[in-house]
Amino acid sequence: MKILWTDDEIDLLRPYLIFLEEKGYEVFPANNGQDAIDLCRQHNFDIIFLDENMPGLSGLETLAQIKAINSAIPVVMITKSEEENIMDMAIGSKIADYLIKPVNPNQILLTLKKHIHKKEIISEQNTTNYRQEFNQISMQINSCGNAADWIAVYKRLLFWELELNASDNELKDLLQMQKTEANTAFAKFVKRNYQEWFESNADENRPMMSPDFFKRKVFPLLDKGEKVFVIVIDNFRYDQWLEIKTMLNDYFVFSEEDAYFSILPTATQYARNAIFSGLMPLQIQQMFPKLWVDEDEEEGKNLYEEALLQTQIDRFRRHDTFSYHKINNSQSGEKLIERLPQLLNNSFNVCVLNFIDMLSHAKTDSKMMRELVQDESAYRSLTSSWFHHSSTRDLFRSLAAHKVKVVLTTDHGTIRVNNAIKVVGDRNTNVNLRYKVGKNLSYNKKEVFEITQPARVGLPNLNVSSTYIFATGNDFFAYPNNHNHYVSYYRNTFQHGGISLEEMIIPSVIMEAKE
Repeated sequence: MKILWTDDEIDLLRPYLIFLEEKGYEVFPANNGQDAIDLCRQHNFDIIFLDENMPGLSGLETLAQIKAINSAIPVVMITKSEEENIMDMAIGSKIADYLIKPVNPNQILLTLKKHIHKKEIISEQNTTNYRQEFNQISMQINSCGNAADWIAVYKRLLFWELELNASDNELKDLLQMQKTEANTAFAKFVKRNYQEWFESNADENRPMMSPDFFKRKVFPLLDKGEKVFVIVIDNFRYDQWLEIKTMLNDYFVFSEEDAYFSILPTATQYARNAIFSGLMPLQIQQMFPKLWVDEDEEEGKNLYEEALLQTQIDRFRRHDTFSYHKINNSQSGEKLIERLPQLLNNSFNVCVLNFIDMLSHAKTDSKMMRELVQDESAYRSLTSSWFHHSSTRDLFRSLAAHKVKVVLTTDHGTIRVNNAIKVVGDRNTNVNLRYKVGKNLSYNKKEVFEITQPARVGLPNLNVSSTYIFATGNDFFAYPNNHNHYVSYYRNTFQHGGISLEEMIIPSVIMEAKE
């Protein structure tokens, strides 16, 4: 590790330099700004300690030229002065840290650990902590008895997935094994309980699910007189929420950050229509047949969300006024922001953002996207980049400026699939890779979650003998015809429609503007 220490009284600091050399660092001394700049042209330093008050080039002037040579190098300013304007100028010039003279060896070591060894220290500590928690998480997985338990397990696994992002592959493999274990147990939990959740009409007999979202999360806010803006990000996983949350911290406090269950199939046609209608798909088909589009129809499956939301308001005998917007590109997002002052005259407003869904499908269809998005970490990173540079971030910033309460959710998540299981269906069978519905399906019952009586779980029958089957874990359905090509094409793509923690456990967040 190379350190440059620049101070016009460098000879007086000789004990510090010897101390650092004994710790294994290679220290280059300089007693003026110009020498420091020349040394920066000759060497790649890991960190620079720079005196603020020097004759000739000042510390700030030297800093500017060093940054022009290497903008990434961390510079620690050392000063005798605690004047606020000097600190402001130094921080504005992007120093990594500053120390007030006289400094002591422990301060120097702490600074080095913070700016040179931080990732290494964090990685080592995370490795130790996760290994200690591994058995506890396994026991938690095995003892899950209800939906709340599974939400807690999923959040804990995601915490470690994000923490171990930069760790060694061996540890990531261990975590992936534990996620697979969790998804296997979760699928068994859903298989045991899903039908039971719908055998009674009482909502309290099941966990909060897609049809409950407006009734439980939005309407209570409206009843308190809040101005509410509902944002539904299509195909948005809980880990992607955690990724963009850090960028929203500047504008919002999160008064509620929870999760709930998407219904099956975890697909837009079913789950998002259930959110807007407050009904299960079978109920939509029976009560509002003109607003339901069957699997075998070519018409768009999510064209009636605004009308479905109105039916829910009417059914609860509410008198809320609302607007509905579907955002597919930056231009439509910018237009929505321009209209905000007028829209806030409504009781609430709804915005559906489709980018993440388009990203997921692009990962399947585009060779370039396949290269870019190799794993969950890359998927989160691309989500973060989209949010940072899109009009969506501007929308959130504008909502915060207008002091609007924002309720954020999604219809379902998505999972990276890699294990093909065979299924045979007739020409009318739907094309989704995570669930199939048809009357002549052939499959291994042990490999799927099978529903032979769809009406018992709120799903419509395409015909008298319709059966739904759902893939679990990271499985996906493949036809025997041209099997190898099909499997190769879809392996490691992100799909939805089936049963997994990633698809079914989805965010529900209420946020309000910071004062």
